[in-house]
Amino acid sequence: MKDGETPRKILEVTHLKQYFNVGRADEVRAVDDISFHIYEGETFGLVGESGCGKSTTGRSIIRLYEPTAGRIIFDGEDISSIKGQAELKTFRQAVQMIYQDPYASLNPRMKVKDIIAEGIDIHGLADSEASRNEQVNELLKTVGLDQSHSTRYPHEFSGGQRQRIGIARALAVKPRFIICDEPISALDVSIQAQVVNLLQELQQTKKLTYLFIAHDLSMVKHISDRIGVMYYGKLVEVGTAADIYTYGVHPYTESLLSAIPLPDPNYERHRQRMVYAPQEQTGKVQSLREIADGHFVYCSEDEEALYRQKLSRKKQSVSTGSGAI
Repeated sequence: MKDGETPRKILEVTHLKQYFNVGRADEVRAVDDISFHIYEGETFGLVGESGCGKSTTGRSIIRLYEPTAGRIIFDGEDISSIKGQAELKTFRQAVQMIYQDPYASLNPRMKVKDIIAEGIDIHGLADSEASRNEQVNELLKTVGLDQSHSTRYPHEFSGGQRQRIGIARALAVKPRFIICDEPISALDVSIQAQVVNLLQELQQTKKLTYLFIAHDLSMVKHISDRIGVMYYGKLVEVGTAADIYTYGVHPYTESLLSAIPLPDPNYERHRQRMVYAPQEQTGKVQSLREIADGHFVYCSEDEEALYRQKLSRKKQSVSTGSGAI
């Protein structure tokens, strides 16, 4: 994107709800009225604890789930209007997903070359066996694997290598938007950075846009341009990665930040973990409100002024070097 150019929204999610019926009377509000957008070429991080609705959001976007309510606009088209298999097939070529578990997401009975080429076959992207093999070998090279790996089975690879295979499979159909559904959470810490670096390289070379879902705020901050913090189906704070990490003001965001370990034994010895205690419902209407340019917090109209003051104090505290308030 050129300097001064207005960023283009490739994805707009408006008032998305994803409810599930459990038994006859119970209803689980996995995603409860959230709105956000993602600019073309950026990485939007979605962070929160397990069960908060992050993965459900991703699966609703890719139409693995039919949303209960709301609109999802991808590249100017409302995906709820996609009805036929041909249109859905075109959409799924543009939007791909990298799954959390590299062990469960690969068919153990298929060779690597067939796993990667599955999308190529479905979308008719190779006109011959030679072209198919050439594309598979190029994809293996792109993700840092050798072409000799193409004839092996998933069980012959480590977790990090399997996730690279999953990335190659997603890239095979030349997508523009990839949902990364906790792609590093099942990997060793030493391998996580390698996979994240690979994703960043691919984003630059292939002009990709990411929705990066994770529960590790420090890793999300490293890879993301903007971050949305999610709690029990709600987006509670949205802002740039730097703003959320340095000036996060919602109590739940602060609790996540307080849990991030630092390589400082003295700090860790005295670190106090903040525990988020949800406030009682007051009946006042809450929504994402902009407390600073591009920085949104889920609150009522009365709370908005308080969060603005809190943000101002934090910025002042950081600028004077006295630490966050």
